[in-house]
Amino acid sequence: MTPESRIRVLLVDDHTMVRRGLAIFLMAFDDLELAGEAASGDAAVKLCAQVQPDVVLMDIMMSGLDGVAATRAIRQQFPHVQVIALSSFKEEAMIQGVLQAGAIGYLLKDVSADELAQAIRAARAGRVTLSPEATQALVHAVSQPRAPGSDLTAREREVLALMVQGSSNNEIAEKLVVSSSTVKSHVSNVLSKLGVASRTEAVALAVRYRLIP
Repeated sequence: MTPESRIRVLLVDDHTMVRRGLAIFLMAFDDLELAGEAASGDAAVKLCAQVQPDVVLMDIMMSGLDGVAATRAIRQQFPHVQVIALSSFKEEAMIQGVLQAGAIGYLLKDVSADELAQAIRAARAGRVTLSPEATQALVHAVSQPRAPGSDLTAREREVLALMVQGSSNNEIAEKLVVSSSTVKSHVSNVLSKLGVASRTEAVALAVRYRLIP
């Protein structure tokens, strides 16, 4: 097997021993190659630009930029990079969050080496691999109607709260210390996720369903 045909894998976990174990696991398969290691979501996003992995094995619970936010950032900035969430947690909200962020797979950390290797190969080929728990979470997600605003991010909720207060885009930008273009993007996302066409409708919906504290 040539180096060019190997699948380059980036490991992301805030526990050194977990990363070491995964690195050793990769060495057992001729078609898998360690592209790099990151101890945080922020470092993972930066490292993706440097090492250009094919697949990222992403922990969910990390300080700073967590696995869900890091997955979203990677998928937005590097669409060719596939992300597999590798977690110890079975909570449905967490599973749904990272899959909505763009992960192509969700596996528990007690998965066997062969199963993980197969999942990495599947991800490289654009195929989904889910643990039974993740499959069940998806079933629940599509079978239960979502409440308005349930998919808003924390930042989008901040923007919505300021919209309710009557703040303009420039005022929101000043209060959140971000650019006006960033605020415009957040407002657009809020309107899209709430299914409304104007700020007035968004504010009315937020008040009606108590979407903000």
